[in-house]
Amino acid sequence: MVARPRPRILGPFKWLIVLWMLCAASLASAAQVQLREAMHEGPPPAAVPVASPGASWTWFTLDDAAPLQAMPGGWKLLVDQVRFEAIRVVVTGRDGRVQDVALGADALQDNWAAGGLLTFDIAVAGPQVRSLSLGFNRLDSPSLIRKVTAVTPRQAAESEAHWLMLMGIFAGLLVSGFVYNLFVHAGRHQPFQRWYLGWVLTSLAYGLIWSNLAAHVFPGLAGPLAVRIDNVLVGLTVALGSVFLLSVLEAGKVPRRLRQAIVALALASVGSGLLAADERLIAAGTTDLALNLCLLASVGTSLVAIVIAIARGSRVIWLYLLGWSPVIAVYAARAARNFGLVGQSDAVDLATFAAIGFESLVFSLIIADRFRAMRRERDEAEASARTLQVEQEALRRAARTDFLTGLGNRAAFHESLRELYAHKTRLALFLIDVDHLKELNDRQGHDAGDALLRRMGEALSGLTGPATTCARIGGDEFAIVCEDASAEKERIASALDRLQGTAWTRDSWSGVLSLSVGVAGSEGATSPADLFQQADIALYEAKNLGRGRRQAFDSRLRQQIQSKLDLIKDAHWALRRSEFTLHFQPIVDLRTGKPAGVEALVRWQHPRMGLLTPESFECVLADEEIGQAVQQRVLKLALDQLRRHPDLGGTLAVNFTAMDLNGPPAAFRLLRKLAAAGVAPSALCVEVTEGTLLGKPGDPATALQLLHEAGVRIALDDFGTGYASLVHLKEIPVDTLKIDRSFIAGLLDGDESEEIVRAVLALGHGLKKSVIAEGVETPEQLARLRELGCDFAQGYLFGRPSPVFDWQATFQAAA
Repeated sequence: MVARPRPRILGPFKWLIVLWMLCAASLASAAQVQLREAMHEGPPPAAVPVASPGASWTWFTLDDAAPLQAMPGGWKLLVDQVRFEAIRVVVTGRDGRVQDVALGADALQDNWAAGGLLTFDIAVAGPQVRSLSLGFNRLDSPSLIRKVTAVTPRQAAESEAHWLMLMGIFAGLLVSGFVYNLFVHAGRHQPFQRWYLGWVLTSLAYGLIWSNLAAHVFPGLAGPLAVRIDNVLVGLTVALGSVFLLSVLEAGKVPRRLRQAIVALALASVGSGLLAADERLIAAGTTDLALNLCLLASVGTSLVAIVIAIARGSRVIWLYLLGWSPVIAVYAARAARNFGLVGQSDAVDLATFAAIGFESLVFSLIIADRFRAMRRERDEAEASARTLQVEQEALRRAARTDFLTGLGNRAAFHESLRELYAHKTRLALFLIDVDHLKELNDRQGHDAGDALLRRMGEALSGLTGPATTCARIGGDEFAIVCEDASAEKERIASALDRLQGTAWTRDSWSGVLSLSVGVAGSEGATSPADLFQQADIALYEAKNLGRGRRQAFDSRLRQQIQSKLDLIKDAHWALRRSEFTLHFQPIVDLRTGKPAGVEALVRWQHPRMGLLTPESFECVLADEEIGQAVQQRVLKLALDQLRRHPDLGGTLAVNFTAMDLNGPPAAFRLLRKLAAAGVAPSALCVEVTEGTLLGKPGDPATALQLLHEAGVRIALDDFGTGYASLVHLKEIPVDTLKIDRSFIAGLLDGDESEEIVRAVLALGHGLKKSVIAEGVETPEQLARLRELGCDFAQGYLFGRPSPVFDWQATFQAAA
């Protein structure tokens, strides 16, 4: 077996790293005098005048100047960068002379040095120094003053040169990694790549600002300002590194809860860094401690994730661990130094930037390795896709075919329509609706309905040809598109006409085929969608005219549709102008001849069309949006009447639609409104038609059951004109049956109307329900209804619907 060559981790950057290490070693070995351990915190020196009011000075004094004996005149004092408002250095010579240097936080000028230090030139030679005092006004925390060093001018110059070279190499490493990932993998835009680029930029900014090298370009970016920015950047650096770990690992290598904890701690690191940037909100010592604890917790959870990823067989984690181990070590060393567990050492700071630079290189290699793995996964996926190509093609064909009839489905039809419209000069579109399919399903079961649809599929498949496409586009809808040549169009029309009224059988059941057909031509259509809409309008008209017919589209039909749309638009304004009102018509008890209730009938006082009844704006009431709004207006007006007349002595009947009874929530809303208005549920009667209940979504039957149980009365309006009336009487808690006015109009004509009225009365009384006759207009009709035993009646004989109704007089007389 031929061994696979191992990747060269350092690659072309190894000489930079070697040079960097040499610079770091020489910098760390430079002889410097550490003064912090010999200084004590105490009162200001005698040479310092009393502080101005409002000042809060902290002083560190070196009483024994012996460590400074080797310092020549012009030596330099190096101090940690911390947050303060002013800094002061007071050096007292043995001859009594005093050197006093005072600077504000925003006026440090050139008193900064590479390595994250402030520098002060001391004129008094070391042997002549009697005492040295370092003071800070509003120091963030004395514990953060960890480094006070004396160096000769030569040592300071060497340190500056070494730091410049060291950080130059650091910046070169990070910029190289950034450019490598920005351009070598350009256009991939993977999440882990973006997290890496963010981490590199943040680490680079942190290194340049912490070391004060950024002050060469941006004067003033040193001292307290640099410390504040560094706190934000260090939190960001650790957070981005943790999130990069999650993004670069293979899926499933880290538990979900642990991932959430790492993200939460990353956010906490960012937040604590932001808080540590401004000591005015929380004390600096507290925020510094919180920042270090958040960083330790973030690093700790990342270590746990690494261990788990190793146990789960992650390949990437080993490279990540290679680059991250030095960083863990130096952050642990920095934390130990920050918590005072070990002494101050430049080696920790040097190692920090060495580890970050090395980490950037390894992270870059991790990304390259991740891209290689992704390419392998992509190649495997493409191979799998090729093996599934035949199956996908079969699925595509199945997705374009109606499983029941074998014709094309809706998607295939619209695609064919668009293609034909783009290539043919003239087309004809037939939309076909199989009439009464739902009723067939309800009576004979869906097997019978499916048999009818298959029969239609067989008939239409025989019409398919080079110039004709047939499809089933809905439950009971079919479509045919063909060239609008006279012969082809006539062939399709004649075939559909022959299908009309043809008998078909299934087992012991037989029926007659009824089709509603809408036809439109592309000559007047502006697009395939417009052509489809025209045919749909024609189909709608064929249904309105009684079904079982073919209707061609013309501009008159579009105008009718537009009129309905205009009426719906007017209804929005009508609600704002309170044009919808209630008219009231009494319901009379035929045994006493006195009113027993009132029906509220909605009217629209249209500004142009005058007073409209519901039959004139049925399209408005059927619209889901505005229809519900109108009904809410009607209900509010009705409840206002009931609230004003609590002693009604009867019920107020209000017509409801299926939209108003859309399941239990609708019932509960109505009951809450009754309670809010202080109206007893028994004062309201909900009137519904059989059409409201038949085939409507939303479970209106359950809503009516809930209302009835609460005390609301239920009346079945226009009884006898719909379907399955007896079924509804069994399933729905109806209190009252209302005989349709068409039967009352023929009551005395000698036709079957009287028998129907007699039957409805017998049925209602047998089921212990009251019966109301609608549309009573003559005394003769009234007399006959009394003879037949009808309970109640309403109609023009007792009063026309009126907006002005004398409630009190009417019901007091009734009482």
